[in-house]
Amino acid sequence: MARGNSAGSQTTKATLGLRELIFGGEFGPGERVPEIELAERLGVSRTPLRIALTTLAHEGLLEQLAGGGFVVRAFSRADIVDAIELRGVLEGMAARLAAERLASLDDLAPLEDAAAALDHVVHRIGEDEREIERYVVLNETYHHGLAELAHSPHLARAIANVLALPFATPSAILASHAVMPRSHEILLVAQYHHWGLIDAIRERQGTRAEEIAREHARLSRVNLDFVLEDREALGRIPGAPLLAEAVRT
Repeated sequence: MARGNSAGSQTTKATLGLRELIFGGEFGPGERVPEIELAERLGVSRTPLRIALTTLAHEGLLEQLAGGGFVVRAFSRADIVDAIELRGVLEGMAARLAAERLASLDDLAPLEDAAAALDHVVHRIGEDEREIERYVVLNETYHHGLAELAHSPHLARAIANVLALPFATPSAILASHAVMPRSHEILLVAQYHHWGLIDAIRERQGTRAEEIAREHARLSRVNLDFVLEDREALGRIPGAPLLAEAVRT
């Protein structure tokens, strides 16, 4: 049993470590990933590393070569837009199911608590850059709670797969807000959506909840265009080195 746990720990260590290196730009788009060097750098054996490579290829961060080995993927604006749109479709379904399957109003408490805390953070972001970090945590809590309310393990897995893609998470571009005052307006609209979703689910309005969730995801597309016009803001986003050069210029 201990041996199995150790193997799982090594695989997790390799996966997290490799993802961090890729997001940090240690390996550029199109660059082959050096397996032997990576195993030594991450302090893991070759088997856990190969599992990690396969996992990240499944997530879309890497491409497996026909002759063996892996290279880092480049992401175009279209790739990012597709990922955001797919998240919107899945979270829209989660919102609809949440409205249809809500057993008790008490089940909305996690979303209400997160939204209430976000009310305070949103209005302080312009005054204190550190509030961005708090916003990220609360925003992720809200979206996780929304997925949980759907009571669908299959849907939860599908959402998790999409969130593994660069720039697809609800918080992916939030780091840019510290240097983009105009994007603060987007946070205010997003907060309006947060409360609108809660209201729609509370009233068991599945179609309305789905529409709000999809529109909420599309805010990330608006934010994306802002970020692509601002190199300082772009540099703050995890995974920015993976963007195709044509997108960054």
